[in-house]
Amino acid sequence: MKVIKKKLKNGLRIILVPMKDNPTVTVLVLVETGSKYESPEESGISHFLEHMCFKGTQKRLKSFDISRELDAIGAQNNAFTSHEFTGYFAKSHPKHVSAILDVVSDIYLNPTFPEAEVQKEKGVIIEEMNMYEDLPQRQVYNVFSALLYGDQPAGRTILGDREVINNATRESFVQYRAKHYVADATIVVVSGNINPTLVQKNIEKAFGHIATSKKWDKLPVVERQSVVGLQIKQKDTDQTHLMIGVRTFHITDKRTPILQVLSSVLGQGMSSRLFQKLREEMGVGYYVRTAADEFTDHGYLSVNTGVDKKRVKEVVEAIMAEFKRLKTELVSKEELAKVKESMMGSLVMELESSDSVAEFVGGQEVLKGAVQTPKEIEKVIRSVTAAQIKTLANIIFKDEKLNLAIVGNIKNAKDIEKVLHF
Repeated sequence: MKVIKKKLKNGLRIILVPMKDNPTVTVLVLVETGSKYESPEESGISHFLEHMCFKGTQKRLKSFDISRELDAIGAQNNAFTSHEFTGYFAKSHPKHVSAILDVVSDIYLNPTFPEAEVQKEKGVIIEEMNMYEDLPQRQVYNVFSALLYGDQPAGRTILGDREVINNATRESFVQYRAKHYVADATIVVVSGNINPTLVQKNIEKAFGHIATSKKWDKLPVVERQSVVGLQIKQKDTDQTHLMIGVRTFHITDKRTPILQVLSSVLGQGMSSRLFQKLREEMGVGYYVRTAADEFTDHGYLSVNTGVDKKRVKEVVEAIMAEFKRLKTELVSKEELAKVKESMMGSLVMELESSDSVAEFVGGQEVLKGAVQTPKEIEKVIRSVTAAQIKTLANIIFKDEKLNLAIVGNIKNAKDIEKVLHF
């Protein structure tokens, strides 16, 4: 993978990834703001703003004008908001790269936020909240975040606070956008079958008048924990969804590759330890996922699963046993080799399309301030040893880092508390 990175005089960053044989091209504009940049009075405004940018621009007056223009060339487009960045993108045939760059840059730079559309979109946002409220397998993530970080931005949901959403006005978006949508916080990524020189010139022209005021930063995450954390949200469901994990560290920590391999040993693929234990041996649930989530200033390792509500204690005990096993036993040479090969295979398959490549490099730039190619990542992952995994397991698997969030119908929490100890 060839990655071309430029920084313009106004502070705007450009990342170009030529993919000669790829049949598509993707334009992605990222801005370094999200829910972790919000005050309590702004909770949810980043995500709401993302919706509003599609409601009309100075050049394309209505949302229909935007969608009609993209539909006419067979392009796909969307946007997303996360804790630390917001993204706007379009994907098309390579011959339409100039057209989708024009549309995406217009959406990003020139939204008009019509007041009538603000009022209508409130209903859409509230119903999105209601949708996730009815999905316990999604809701458990919010319970887990709140348990770890409490009343600080990392502990709040990306969708935000209902009262803030209902009270939002056009001026709310104008003010928030003016603080954050500036050159120093913006990254333009174009990947696919492109002419890098021509694309860069078009980007420089399209973003020539972007605001250059000072970038606003977020408050750092404060970690507070001395004992095991347990949070249960009672919900009358047939299946209980749980998320159990430990606090770790930020994404640029030198131990991050070791953590990623450790996570994969636990839960990557159908042959992983937890999949085999929970589904194949115990038959307690359909899915089990393990992830190492790292951010700019914090991180955690978690296991997420949905199980028979009568067997929650048994499941937690089984997961804890696998955590403890990593503290006392070295991962075998054969298992470690299998896990590394699986990780590299998954990475290659994830980067087949131009949009996945754009998100891959853009996300790294936001979170790490640098971009590693797949080959560079592979070199680091291949170097991880069983001894390093065991050492790290003994650092992170401690009571004062352990947390369990549950959404379901739990009758006796004390039985679960008894097995939540290393």
